[in-house]
Amino acid sequence: MTRFAIDAGVALRLIREKRTIAADDSLVAPAALRSDVMAMLYREVRAGWLSDREARELLEQLASLRVRLLGDRVSRSTAWKIATELDSDDIARAEYIAVARLQADVLVASDERLRAAATGSVKLADFSELATN
Repeated sequence: MTRFAIDAGVALRLIREKRTIAADDSLVAPAALRSDVMAMLYREVRAGWLSDREARELLEQLASLRVRLLGDRVSRSTAWKIATELDSDDIARAEYIAVARLQADVLVASDERLRAAATGSVKLADFSELATN
């Protein structure tokens, strides 16, 4: 059993490609994941890459993604410390790293800046290690 921390881009890719994970594996992410996916989809609609209807359908599919969303006191405190260590102007990436550090075996991230920030802090994995089909 592997616990995968995922970012919004990975969640969206799982939904778009109708991918699943092994039955004994699990997904975790910060509570902000849903908002982050919604923001990504909204930007795609605004750019004309996706229709409003398609974006809303993907949002509905996100609700069926089996992912444990975390935003507890320890996760928030750890994210704050990580953001400070990284000298980051934003806490968002630190939230993903905190969840990975506290609750996962590996982090699967599509955001290259997140992957770079997490290097040396948590174990990283590729999307191919996560999805089964």
